[in-house]
Amino acid sequence: MEETQNNETEPITSEQEVRPVKKQKRMRKSIHDVLGGDVLSRELVLRNFPLLLYISVLAMLYIGNTYYSEKTYKKIEKVTAELKELRFQYITTKSGLMYFTKQTEIEKRAQGIGLKEPVLPPYKIYYSKRMMGNVKDSAQEQKQDEKH
Repeated sequence: MEETQNNETEPITSEQEVRPVKKQKRMRKSIHDVLGGDVLSRELVLRNFPLLLYISVLAMLYIGNTYYSEKTYKKIEKVTAELKELRFQYITTKSGLMYFTKQTEIEKRAQGIGLKEPVLPPYKIYYSKRMMGNVKDSAQEQKQDEKH
């Protein structure tokens, strides 16, 4: 029995079997099911819907936590850089203050406004209540003189 194919020149013999059409491969079928939406209507998915919902919520919390931790890390880095800058500023200001409070620097600035370092050492002034009474009386007399 010889038969000819439509576009081929070779005749098909009875020894050659006609093969049936191949079934779709499993991977192609699963991709087709996912894209077509058939996966969501299966009984297995419907039974495990609470688990899938729980996993989805956990995934969203995980993503949110990641964003929050990155934001917090950026804030920490910013504050650390600011702290470092303020520490440098503190050290610079402190060294300038120590320079200007040295006795020689104070003397130079005091001479600029007309003050001189005393030659005599400091001494205690002794007073009595009687002397303080005289001081008060003289202060009152000066006030009365100013009024007239």
